[in-house]
Amino acid sequence: MGKVIAIANQKGGVGKTTTALSLGSCLGALEYKTLIIDSDPQANSTSGVGFDPKKIKGGVYECMLGQANPKDFILKTSSPNLYVLPSNIDLVGAEIEMINLPNREMRMKEVTEALKQDFDFIFIDCSPSLGLTTINALTACDSVIIPVQCEYFALEGLGKLLSTIKIVQSRLNTDMEIEGILLTMYDSRLKLSVEVVEEVRKHFKDIVFDTIIHRNARLSEAPSHGETIVVHDAASRGAINYMNLAKEVLEKNKQKKPALSTETA
Repeated sequence: MGKVIAIANQKGGVGKTTTALSLGSCLGALEYKTLIIDSDPQANSTSGVGFDPKKIKGGVYECMLGQANPKDFILKTSSPNLYVLPSNIDLVGAEIEMINLPNREMRMKEVTEALKQDFDFIFIDCSPSLGLTTINALTACDSVIIPVQCEYFALEGLGKLLSTIKIVQSRLNTDMEIEGILLTMYDSRLKLSVEVVEEVRKHFKDIVFDTIIHRNARLSEAPSHGETIVVHDAASRGAINYMNLAKEVLEKNKQKKPALSTETA
């Protein structure tokens, strides 16, 4: 039974998609069968592994509206053991269309329940908002990773996100935990980056991952080639950071070996 992890922060540009793709590809490289659910209408997780969202015949939108079996739309990426359930701009309309549906907050959970037996890890790449699609992701997940950028406005909105998580925990998903706060885009040359790390660790202590993701050009380049960092440059600092994060996630979840059969790399 796979673990479902949402990657959420209503602030844009903090590294949600980079984390979904990079962490997912590193777990795949470690022989854990991994799925990324692209729950963002911008579809960056879809294009970031080489698929054109405009040519996608179906994906998250159809699945959340109950119009299709999610297994029919899963795409295999060029990265070992990594798959994606794609998205496109149609997902913008999902929030409006789901308003009058029964159990509207549970639509993503129905999707993940249909897929958990087939994967070791499922990551939901959330949109930069606290709208209904993000609430769906938080309701469906076992835990949530919160990327926080090592810059001035890092803590802006984090309190609101944590409040939303608490509301979802109390009303919709009592089993959800915070997998960890992930510090991203760290630049050791900047005093501000160091101060942000100290501030976040001071306030949130044990729920902050030990691993810090440094600014790295290869991480930024990889999606433009339609590749994950593991395929694009496995020796880069960004790849090493995310491999360390993958090992930290595995250790936290007490995973020693793959639970499911994997493909040949």
